[in-house]
Amino acid sequence: MIKILDIYFPGIIGFITQLHAEYYSKNWDFGLYFESKVATELSEFLNRFDPSRDGIWTLHVDDAFVGSIVIDGLNSDSEGARLRWFILDPKYQGRGMGNLLMEKAILFCKDKGYRRVYLWTFEGLDAARYLYEKFGFKLCKEHEDTQWGKKVTEEIFELLL
Repeated sequence: MIKILDIYFPGIIGFITQLHAEYYSKNWDFGLYFESKVATELSEFLNRFDPSRDGIWTLHVDDAFVGSIVIDGLNSDSEGARLRWFILDPKYQGRGMGNLLMEKAILFCKDKGYRRVYLWTFEGLDAARYLYEKFGFKLCKEHEDTQWGKKVTEEIFELLL
């Protein structure tokens, strides 16, 4: 059974961080810095979470955590809402579950009246990019960076609502 939760539950920071750390370590050779950055920034986000501007959704299959997506509305007045921590366990990709998470996040942004949604990603995450473009996101900037321990082409996508 597929379930999407939009509330805090014990372990949420650990589950989201672990899925990111395992995926990006295995597929991109990202290490401790990446994992600690995800954990730190996710913790900071949840400590200032405001349901009037922020959203978090976790996807569960048969009660097992398999994915997440977040809308961070902190700077929505100046920069737009930021889509963050969108990830789906690779075992569940290609089954429409990423679509379910994206639909929740985009609908939330429309309901809140956000005019712009943006996200940071990097070149090579083709399944995610496919979904971003399917939902109307456009690539607006890219640059090379080494902040994750290896050279990647970072990309900023935006969706104007």
